[in-house]
Amino acid sequence: MIGRTLGLALALTLSSTASANPRAREAGVTVGILSPGPLNAITDVAGVKVGQVTLNEGQHIHTGVTAVLPHGGNLFQDKVPAGFFVANAFGKFAGSTQVVELGEIETPILLTNTLNVPEAMAAAVEWTLAQPGNEDVRSVNAVVGETNDGYLSDIRGRHVTIADARRAIETARGGPVAEGNVGAGTGTVAFGFKAGIGTSSRLLSASLGGWTVGVLVQANFGGVLTIAGVPVGVKLGRYDYKEQVEQKKADGSVVVVIATDAPLSDRNLRRLAERAFAGIARTGSSFSNGSGDYAVAFSTAASVRRTPERRVTATAVEDLPNDRMSPLFQAVAEASEEAVLNALFAAKTVDGDRGRIEALPLDRVLPMLKGR
Repeated sequence: MIGRTLGLALALTLSSTASANPRAREAGVTVGILSPGPLNAITDVAGVKVGQVTLNEGQHIHTGVTAVLPHGGNLFQDKVPAGFFVANAFGKFAGSTQVVELGEIETPILLTNTLNVPEAMAAAVEWTLAQPGNEDVRSVNAVVGETNDGYLSDIRGRHVTIADARRAIETARGGPVAEGNVGAGTGTVAFGFKAGIGTSSRLLSASLGGWTVGVLVQANFGGVLTIAGVPVGVKLGRYDYKEQVEQKKADGSVVVVIATDAPLSDRNLRRLAERAFAGIARTGSSFSNGSGDYAVAFSTAASVRRTPERRVTATAVEDLPNDRMSPLFQAVAEASEEAVLNALFAAKTVDGDRGRIEALPLDRVLPMLKGR
């Protein structure tokens, strides 16, 4: 027990620091035409917090949980409008039907591995019931996404506990977000390389509204890796369907969490979530049969927050019109693409439960991108 406690403490420390590897932009890879926010992270959207618990124990346990909090208040009482989109539904996204039906989120958004969704749900429910002001709450819609990390981690061991997931919520903070082998990305793989958690943001100019869009991804999918239009996977000789007898399957999953301070309706948040997959596609994903590809988007704008007062009577709220959405669509596509690249750039090689997954060889990749 002492060893596990010390391991968790170390994991929490590592999860709050940046990777030693350069992020994609720091390495000279520029994605899109818009500028990132100061942190180039989902936490550039004011009020958004991220917490991560990482479990690395020996060769067989490489998993964890990542929590995204839309704001630091009582999420159940002050719900945020939200939209949800499914590109391919081979996966489990708990709470999604109520998000679709009501267009709102009332708990932290948790990401973990496929077989620990119940523990993450329990943590979100327990944490919500414990918040001051929720003493009379009788129903909670926990929102939990997942990808399968069963190659590098002993997924059948179901090592993420309710306490781990609660710790991710309780330690969530603003500021820089750790990427790569952390949290829910500790054991994930993309394009045959070690991937993980990645994040990015875009800040629109005042003429385009001045809004911020932030993205966090749990990258665990296949395809033909493409960076800034360069077919890196082909050049490295590692991609799905190579000679039609590739050992690694094309299947896998990605979860995209999107935050914005733009005052959007749940309908336009769904449209924003849909456009995130333009960015995922640019990285080389083909959204294969066995890939669970989901996006959830929420607005932090106080003017659209669903407070107790607004939920009991007809009320007027801001609603950015359809004709103002295109810059936000551009922003979410760019940030989603760059978030995946950041996950790959930050990740480290892992010798895991069923074998080794190597990190992206940046010493070979970066020369391919020069003069592109």
